[in-house]
Amino acid sequence: MSSEPTQVETYHPFVFFNYINKITIKIAIFILAIIFLFYLLFCSAPKNFPTNTIYDLRSGQTISNVSDNFVKSNIITSSFLFKTFVYFFSLGYSKVIEGDYALNEKQNVFTLAWRVSHGKLDIVPIKITVFEGLNSYEIAEILAKKFPSFDEKVFLSLVEKEKLEGYLFPDTYFIMPNATEAEIIQMMNSNFKEKIMEINADIKKFGKSESDVIKMASIIEEEARTTESREIVAGILWKRISIKMALQVDSSFKYINGKTTATLTNDDLKIDSPYNSYTNRGLPPTPISNPGLAAIKATINPQNTPFLYFLTDKDGNMHYSVTFEDHVANKLKYLK
Repeated sequence: MSSEPTQVETYHPFVFFNYINKITIKIAIFILAIIFLFYLLFCSAPKNFPTNTIYDLRSGQTISNVSDNFVKSNIITSSFLFKTFVYFFSLGYSKVIEGDYALNEKQNVFTLAWRVSHGKLDIVPIKITVFEGLNSYEIAEILAKKFPSFDEKVFLSLVEKEKLEGYLFPDTYFIMPNATEAEIIQMMNSNFKEKIMEINADIKKFGKSESDVIKMASIIEEEARTTESREIVAGILWKRISIKMALQVDSSFKYINGKTTATLTNDDLKIDSPYNSYTNRGLPPTPISNPGLAAIKATINPQNTPFLYFLTDKDGNMHYSVTFEDHVANKLKYLK
């Protein structure tokens, strides 16, 4: 009598370990999700992190003061974590180092704790180019776009108080983002003094005061572009002063109302202003722009010509004339 073979249930270790691995993976994913969520909520930079600003960490502030201010300013989310990491990074001293901290981009709580415990200010100079012929108002606009804390009113007030219009040398500057308005002005004015030293003897030899030379140079900078045309225009304008004729330059209106030759009206020419070069004789009360060295040199090297009038056509070419009648003819020919 035959009997059916008995089936024996076998044990497969692979199945067991596969089961364990699935559980392990699920637990790992869960833990990673918790860690990621924790990072997002407490460690990463807040949504309204104040990028492109400077935080002034003054002396005498405790770690609690700094952490509370950081939370209020949307720099960090967790005051507790910040203090914990500062304590760890400063080897248990819980110290913060004073200074102006640049917040150029969003940073997490670890990075910020490391920075304040080691004094990593990350202040990087900002490159600014001030072109020849810009006045203080235009310079202020450029600086205001580059420096969030820059105050145009303070800047202009200081320029007016120190009478430095025309003496802010046009150049490329590398300025610290925490520089004050006064420091920027001093930097530009010191550059002017340094550059002008090389032609001080020539200015004295020319026989005009430095003040008058800079006023005239500020006009020359606006009215002509090449060395030759600047020297010819300088000769014409100095001649007008010598015969007590009004300078009658359109560039002065840029300083009054921002208008140029193309937009000036007959009413503009009657504006009651000491800078109106049509209704007033002589040089303006102050320079109307900040001239470069080339314009200043042209001003003290005027060409002696028979011309008394000049204009610039739409293509930037200069046209000169001896009489007013010829000047009118040139205007009809080149400006219409």
